[in-house]
Amino acid sequence: MKLPEPVALSSGLTAEFEEDRWVPGSLVLNVDGTPQSHVNLRDPGDLFFEYIRRIGHVIDLFRTPGAPISALHLGGGAFTLPRYIEATRPGSRQQIVELESALVALVREAAPLPKRASIRVRHGDAREVLGRMPAGMRGAMDLVVVDIFAGARTPAHVSSVEFYELIHPLLSPTGVVVVNATDGSGQRFARGQAATLGALFSEVAVIAEPQVLKGRRFGNVVLVASGGEPELNWLPRLLAGGPHPARMLVDRELAEWIGTARPVGDDSAAASPEPPPEIFGRG
Repeated sequence: MKLPEPVALSSGLTAEFEEDRWVPGSLVLNVDGTPQSHVNLRDPGDLFFEYIRRIGHVIDLFRTPGAPISALHLGGGAFTLPRYIEATRPGSRQQIVELESALVALVREAAPLPKRASIRVRHGDAREVLGRMPAGMRGAMDLVVVDIFAGARTPAHVSSVEFYELIHPLLSPTGVVVVNATDGSGQRFARGQAATLGALFSEVAVIAEPQVLKGRRFGNVVLVASGGEPELNWLPRLLAGGPHPARMLVDRELAEWIGTARPVGDDSAAASPEPPPEIFGRG
């Protein structure tokens, strides 16, 4: 497979694809050496990264299996989840917001989207684009996925109450927000994100490996939030679907984990922490 040349992003970082030698027909998107996305071109229903599989289980369970949905993806990567939704919920209407136009072009060249898919790409900063979404999208999104990274970190301006307040009006009455956060010792960033979502949504859950939640290992934390009915009574099935080990925090356990963390506003927001040097073989 001949892959396109690496491209320079507006951030000064470099994006490139490489073949996954362990999974035939699959590509890995790296941004400055950080794996951002994994795409199985032969089977888009195959999700490789652990946190992506957890989000995939949310997509499987939160609506009738196979039924089309309306989804908004903030952060494009290699469009792994939009491909997954198209494969498992054909006929879904999806939009992707991605800051880096050069990255979008790279993805379209290396791993084109299915021609039948109803997937629109909007270019620009997620927060700015949210502020000018068409009126027809208000109250129409079943799912909003927030997976925004500049290199290995989530920028501060897409982690605050003010940011999530732009998402809230787009959700359908039973719509769900799923957020990918990364954190390590102390889980200060992830706990702040949980508190922030809790300030806006009546139902919040946090899912991750137990060692990550305890702050003993750097990793991904998946947060799920909804402000509608019915309650998120399907959440326990997420743990049964793996990856294992896994733990889910809700209600009292979630409140204890959040502890003294407060909702994050624009005046106090900070980017997520840099991964340790040994992550991704950078040490």
